[in-house]
Amino acid sequence: MFNIPAITWTLTAFLLLGGSYHVLHATRSHHITDRVNYSLHALMNALMAAMLWNLAPSTMLAQIAVLAGAALWFVIQAVARPEFKILCAGSQGRLKCLYHSLTMAGAALMAAMMGHVTTAGQGTVPADGMSMSMPATHHAMAAVPQNTATATFDHSPALAILLTVCFGAAAVVFLVRLLRFRATTTTLRHAAASRLSLRADHGLEALGAAVMALMFATMAA
Repeated sequence: MFNIPAITWTLTAFLLLGGSYHVLHATRSHHITDRVNYSLHALMNALMAAMLWNLAPSTMLAQIAVLAGAALWFVIQAVARPEFKILCAGSQGRLKCLYHSLTMAGAALMAAMMGHVTTAGQGTVPADGMSMSMPATHHAMAAVPQNTATATFDHSPALAILLTVCFGAAAVVFLVRLLRFRATTTTLRHAAASRLSLRADHGLEALGAAVMALMFATMAA
């Protein structure tokens, strides 16, 4: 996705760091719902890291299906009745689940957009090659998929810009929450492990949103 290896490696390291954090929490969680949620986040980070290097493009449809299913799962948690205590509880918990649904849907859309880019790029090469060795009829047939793929991708830059703004704003919100939380804990001098974990959650949420905003920004360029 990026032409500068240093940026690609840096984003890959951030994604793998976040994925490792989620895997660690998945193994330590006592509730099945928390294990599933953390595992889905770890999987999303791994898939996004693979997108940076264009790995396993043949499994693109499977990746989109899994991420879309994960987005639906978080929506179900967000709208679940209050009686289901194992799902998202409280207004903050529901908002958090809705945001996580947005991240999963964004990752699925990113995979779909990258699939269109790959299709469009593959469509231009065979058309030129066939024009020199195949009849005019075959050349016309080869030109149709090329135009179709390009037309499909023409609408994605505006959507990529919108998602860049959304995730950029989310990164700012989580960063502000992290800074305010640090000020509060310093004033009250609370050093509980749960608060340290919450600070790590805010930091990783801000980092993850920033990474997604940057990846969508490259698609909008």
